[in-house]
Amino acid sequence: MVTAISDDLFSPEVVNHPYPYFERLRNEDPVHWNEKYELWVVSTYEDLVWVARHPEFFSSEWWKRDPKPPYPEIDESDLGLYQYVREFFQDWFIQHDRPEHMEMRKVVHGYFTPKAMELWRPMVQDAVKVLLDEAEETGSMDAMKDFAVPLPLLVIAQMMGMPNQDRPFIRSLAEKLLFLGRGEMDRMQPLADGIQGLIDYLSPIVAERVADPQDDLLSVLAVGERDGVYTRDEVIANAILLLLAGHETTINLICNGTRAFIEHPDQWRSFQEDPEGRMVRATEECLRYDPPVRSIQRIAGEDVEIKDKLVRKDDRMRWFITSANRDDKMFPDPDTFDIARYPNPHVAFGSGIHHCLGATLARLEGQEALKALAERFPMVHSQVPLEDLEYQPSITFRSLKSLPVIWD
Repeated sequence: MVTAISDDLFSPEVVNHPYPYFERLRNEDPVHWNEKYELWVVSTYEDLVWVARHPEFFSSEWWKRDPKPPYPEIDESDLGLYQYVREFFQDWFIQHDRPEHMEMRKVVHGYFTPKAMELWRPMVQDAVKVLLDEAEETGSMDAMKDFAVPLPLLVIAQMMGMPNQDRPFIRSLAEKLLFLGRGEMDRMQPLADGIQGLIDYLSPIVAERVADPQDDLLSVLAVGERDGVYTRDEVIANAILLLLAGHETTINLICNGTRAFIEHPDQWRSFQEDPEGRMVRATEECLRYDPPVRSIQRIAGEDVEIKDKLVRKDDRMRWFITSANRDDKMFPDPDTFDIARYPNPHVAFGSGIHHCLGATLARLEGQEALKALAERFPMVHSQVPLEDLEYQPSITFRSLKSLPVIWD
């Protein structure tokens, strides 16, 4: 007897072991109507790219346009908080369609050019060395808490001109924003607390940058206000977006990549033969094999047909990067972790006009972090059985709760 495909995207099975689940979806129902959460789930590489590259059909403005209640459901007493959260996220430039999206993105686009990001590589290398020196003295580390988190947080805080001593406070608030993609019924309160805390923290700093711009990313946003592209609320909201996106995805890249190498010691040995020469392809394979972002949401702007399924106007849709990056129609032996894989056209950073603005920075940090691990440690081992590792119950991010490691 064939069992129905489960629609509980927050079940421990799907959260911790998503790949068999999405393989079945790709094979049996690649454009799947998820009855439980009332949304379309897109799982193949071909369909993900098609949806991403047709923003005229699939709007990014789902916080503004979504007529349905939140999913999973929340307590009725939190609906006021939900409205507050909706209004905040509507100000993110990635939550706009053209032409507003292009105008808002253009303000910061020049800051993130590959040439500009490359200038940060020496600082990243120094930070990696300091963190691994400290870990080596101790003899073990939590690859999440002691390495993957502090590195990108340091970099984005420096870019935005935040004081170093504020980093732990910033991270504590950013962690509350991660309730955005989680399923707990009471998730709106921590989410709203994180938003309000970051608004309170950033508001006076933004006011200073508007009056007196400095040589940092926050000032780039502030100049966007002076040029009439952003309102003050939008400057603050997009500062929070860049702060969160500027470190959370890289945290997961480093941590998930480290786990992949622990699982595949043959690939670790291959990497160690030439860490400098192989770090680029190794990082790309980490991004494909276990990507930092699970899924992206859109909302249908009109009726449109995909794979003989009629998607109605205002229907929710989520495309799953974790699924598309393991699609055997695009990647030979997709469940094999192969750091020599080339070409590797993964969609870890999305596709189309909303392709991740910080992709170059995330790659750079991932390359340097993984290269340094390979240069320093003959072999890294998990201190707990890999099958016992747990992930945050998020539909948005693929985030390990912790990864305690030791080394030879």
